[in-house]
Amino acid sequence: MIILKSRHEIEKMKISNRIVAGVLEEVIKKIRVGVTTIELDRLAESVILKKGGTPAFKGYRGYPNSLCISINEQVVHGIPSNRRLKEGDLVSIDLGVYHDGYYGDAAVTVGVGEITDEAKRLLDATQKALYIGIEKATAGNHLSDISNAVQMYVEGEGFSVVRAFVGHGIGTSLHEEPQVPNFGEAGKGPLLKSGMVLAIEPMVNAGVSDVDVLEDDWTVVTADGSLSAHFEHTVAITDNGVEILTKVASL
Repeated sequence: MIILKSRHEIEKMKISNRIVAGVLEEVIKKIRVGVTTIELDRLAESVILKKGGTPAFKGYRGYPNSLCISINEQVVHGIPSNRRLKEGDLVSIDLGVYHDGYYGDAAVTVGVGEITDEAKRLLDATQKALYIGIEKATAGNHLSDISNAVQMYVEGEGFSVVRAFVGHGIGTSLHEEPQVPNFGEAGKGPLLKSGMVLAIEPMVNAGVSDVDVLEDDWTVVTADGSLSAHFEHTVAITDNGVEILTKVASL
């Protein structure tokens, strides 16, 4: 069942999502050669708590940390550790926050120092695909119009969309209906309505779309070892159009 949010609920969700955006900004500032991913995780948790929120991911289905940090061929759900970032790494940061009954969720991928031209193209394509998908998130469109727009753009740039993991509805639960794939035929699925709140999140691989899960049962990697990027916004569909709730200056 897709749960429509009232204007009041969307206003409350703005707060949790603003916390997400602010924390991501702080984490992005600290991404540099030599920093460990666990340092970034601790920073994120500290800032979340100071802003009055609760880390949404920590403890979720047993996940041990506040951030998901995925590097290079890691797609999503990378666990923070003592691994130090290196020049040229691609770092995907995924963050969820719970505040006053509602969740926020966003992700961004950034390069460490100088990155390759291929990595730059991958980042640009994934970020642009996110906004192309968001443009389709308007009342009266079908859900798959978002999915198709993302897929067509990504594949037109020579990359592939991950099919094993998708976006989702969000509200009083971190993951709600509907699922929001990054692929599919346009004009299918439920009609988009005012009050829907969606986490749209293209996960894009430089190589094949296939992925594997490592022995930690969390970290998802590209099947061929190619680079991957991940961008995500939580958006609300309103009578006045789509509203991005997790707007970040770096996004």
